Amino acid sequence: MSVILLRILVIIAVFTSFSANAQRQKKPVKQRIGSSIVDDSTKNVYGPQTTLWTTEKDLFENRPNYRVLDTAVNNYHRWTYVQRFNNFYKDLGPMGTALSSIFPQVPGISGAISGFTAYEPYYNSEEPHYFNTKSPYTRMYVVWGGNGRAMTRVEFSRNINPRWNVGFNYRPILVEKQIQRRRNGDYQTISHYYDFYTTYKSKNDRYALLFNYRRIRHRVNENGGVYNPSDTLKNYFDTNARPILVAAQSEEYRRNIHLSHQYQLAEPFQIYHIADFSIQSNAYSDLKVSDPNSLYDNIEVDADSVKDRTTFASMQQEVGIKGNAGKLFYSAHYRFRNYDYSNWYLDPYGNHIKGTENYLGGTMSLRFDSLSVISGSADYMLEGYYRLEGEIQTPWIEGSFKTSLSKPSLMQTIYRGSKDLWSNSFDKVNSTEAKGYLKWNSSDLQLWVGTTFTVFNNYIYFKQATPIDTTVSKQTVLPYQSSGTQSTFSPEVKASFRFFRNMFIRPQFVYTRMLANDQNVFQIPELFMNVQLAYENHLFKRHLQIQVGTDFHWKSSYQALGYDPAIQTFYVQRDGAKLVPAFPLVDVFFTGKMRRGRFFFKYHNLVQAITKVGYLPTPGYPGQGSIIDFGFDFLLFD
Repeated sequence: MSVILLRILVIIAVFTSFSANAQRQKKPVKQRIGSSIVDDSTKNVYGPQTTLWTTEKDLFENRPNYRVLDTAVNNYHRWTYVQRFNNFYKDLGPMGTALSSIFPQVPGISGAISGFTAYEPYYNSEEPHYFNTKSPYTRMYVVWGGNGRAMTRVEFSRNINPRWNVGFNYRPILVEKQIQRRRNGDYQTISHYYDFYTTYKSKNDRYALLFNYRRIRHRVNENGGVYNPSDTLKNYFDTNARPILVAAQSEEYRRNIHLSHQYQLAEPFQIYHIADFSIQSNAYSDLKVSDPNSLYDNIEVDADSVKDRTTFASMQQEVGIKGNAGKLFYSAHYRFRNYDYSNWYLDPYGNHIKGTENYLGGTMSLRFDSLSVISGSADYMLEGYYRLEGEIQTPWIEGSFKTSLSKPSLMQTIYRGSKDLWSNSFDKVNSTEAKGYLKWNSSDLQLWVGTTFTVFNNYIYFKQATPIDTTVSKQTVLPYQSSGTQSTFSPEVKASFRFFRNMFIRPQFVYTRMLANDQNVFQIPELFMNVQLAYENHLFKRHLQIQVGTDFHWKSSYQALGYDPAIQTFYVQRDGAKLVPAFPLVDVFFTGKMRRGRFFFKYHNLVQAITKVGYLPTPGYPGQGSIIDFGFDFLLFD
């Protein structure tokens, strides 16, 4: 079904592109100059320079900031989500599995959230761009990874007229099982994301509208890690290794309808309205006939099977004013938000938990020129929660500040599933993050030196504790709230150095020191590094642009967070758990660009091909083994 849908979308996009171009072209006009004939109409003037895109944030701040398409080859081979985030996330080995940030993060909002976040980056990092095209634009991006790993991106956009643009994106991920795959099509991850969007502006430019509809269904066959009775590292990578779970499946479904429009009453004054209607549904299922109850630490509802579903729905309306006064942009808003949290088995405790939140806030941004800006924002909930942000960017300094007082997630507060139960009265969570970098830029050297400082109070986390020896429950992984403080200090150095004209080395080093870590809540590697060594050049009279080199990633051994598939949550391992060993992850790649097409070849995890032993991104879960990946994309503009 997914292959058929993909083909249909490609045919529609290409047909629309050619059809629109045929309508746009006029009959060639031939002009005779002496004895020669000139046919200017056959020249193709449309391409990446005439297809411009921007973001909703730029449009909101009244600076369209339309950019040309990115057709660079640098880092084009980094197609997995872990590598796209520069290894600052970890997964469960195969592409498309649950993700967790290596370093602590300040919550994105201060209000109520569901609490299921393991698959959030596959959705939130894919917000649509908004285009202004001179001709229909189509992009096809395909990755054929080894062992049945594949990802496709179909992007289409066109202007109906100079003031109205429409487009869509379709992004499927299909990854076959990397452990005990039985046949072709035996998938571990099946994910389908798509969105439709449009932008419109009136003839007098006073009214502007932006609309999008986004949807994802992300399904993962959970394997629970590798069964390893001796817990020997080599056994995780044995060809006969077998998964702990064979019938368990997680599903993350999200849908959002988003509308943003504004009207300009005067040159420095606009009114605006933003509406969002969102649904997040999370499910987990398993069968006793395939995975016995002995694999779970507790039975809460059903001894024969597992079938859990939790849904979080919200409706948000924001109205406000905004405008520009010289180099200053300002906005002020009022927002209300209704939410509804429901769970199949919460009936004894109230099947639905509903609430309403009211916010006041605003933003200010002072832009001195195209490179220097100071901005800040505040969002205050009338119940006492808040989020504050500040940022500065100049050619020589860059910094940001975030602090929030946020609600505990609803899943952390109350949850009941086939194998889990808890009900808590957690306090507000306080989070602060401050970053700062000094920058140096020259023709051969770009250098960033800085640090990140974080402080958390009343932090809520999941922890694997000693089983509760009662007839009521024997759960081991439960949510806790720290009574102390967690604070980190992380100096960082990043650089890009060119030598021998076309050689580049790009190191990134992060050292993390725990200033406070009550209850051992944070588990972070002390040393973290990424290094790229590459040769970059244009060949064959600049017809071929290439980047050839190697990526190196390494972090010191640490007690990494474990993963509980039944609640799709990463947790602190019990005291005394083994460390995840350090491992040098080395990729070798070749990327190229010819005209409007790009391609790459990559050999992933070179070290495992030599040593036969790989890495563990998460305890019990072997990382992706040695494998060859190939990908390409091409662009159509007529």
